[in-house]
Amino acid sequence: MKKQLLIGTRSSPLALWQAEFTKAELSKHYPDLDIELKLVKTTGDVLLDSPLSKIGDMGLFTKDIEKHLLANEIDLAVHSLKDVPTETPEGLMLSAFTEREDTRDVIISKNGENLKTLRENARIATSSLRRTSQLLSMRPDFEMGDIRGNLNTRFKKFDESDFDAMMLAYAGVHRLNFGDRISEILPHDTMLPAVGQGALGIETRSDDEETKNIVSVMNNVNAEFCTKAERAMLRHLQGGCQIPIGAYASLKNGTLLLLAYVGSVDGKRAIRNEITIENCTTPEQAEQAGISLAEELLKDGADKILAEIRKTC
Repeated sequence: MKKQLLIGTRSSPLALWQAEFTKAELSKHYPDLDIELKLVKTTGDVLLDSPLSKIGDMGLFTKDIEKHLLANEIDLAVHSLKDVPTETPEGLMLSAFTEREDTRDVIISKNGENLKTLRENARIATSSLRRTSQLLSMRPDFEMGDIRGNLNTRFKKFDESDFDAMMLAYAGVHRLNFGDRISEILPHDTMLPAVGQGALGIETRSDDEETKNIVSVMNNVNAEFCTKAERAMLRHLQGGCQIPIGAYASLKNGTLLLLAYVGSVDGKRAIRNEITIENCTTPEQAEQAGISLAEELLKDGADKILAEIRKTC
């Protein structure tokens, strides 16, 4: 068995939390394994002056780490699964899907207001077209703006800005102990999360059987089935640019429920649909559920919404 394991990670506080969490979990099972971190600066960490929707976010936070993985300079990479493109590079694979944190989004406001009590024409900060679309579908009066950077940076920028509120994922806010800043946790019937939100994806080389076996102890079957359903749906819909798509899958007593949202950036057109699969016992069944729901969304008019958005990519 390997005596040393090198984990590739971004250097943001949240990415380091995720890598340290992975290191600690693996160390519980392999106490004699020497596990170290290698910090990698990614394109997404450098290009902070433009909204993600303008520069494209497919692989911005993963490609540079994957280069180190393919070059055998690291043994595995730890990613926020929502940042991982649905197509992995040849020679690499996602070998473990960790148990998910709460997948919901949260509102951080200056004075504790929630979605309903925020003033008319309130200024809301988010770098996500998915959140923008869903918010504007409910509150078209909102004025949307962009804040980018790691979580600590976003809180600092927000506190120094004239934004009324900011939207973030609960998982990151909770993991970095900013929970006391949360004004409201939005339920899934109000705001569907990003595909894979709340889970970590552990990526390895496809031919590295030893590392794959080591990280398998971190795989959560429920998270694997649910995120594979979400990712299959996204893969079937998207065309390589940031698109307002939300999804959430749950698996209880063998029944998979997958919820989805596709909307225009301005929120004026929004499509929601869902699919239920009984006796879902394999990842392949979960992925097929995602594909089937994607087909239904396209029939419902998602194809027209997505085609218009892709013209601007």
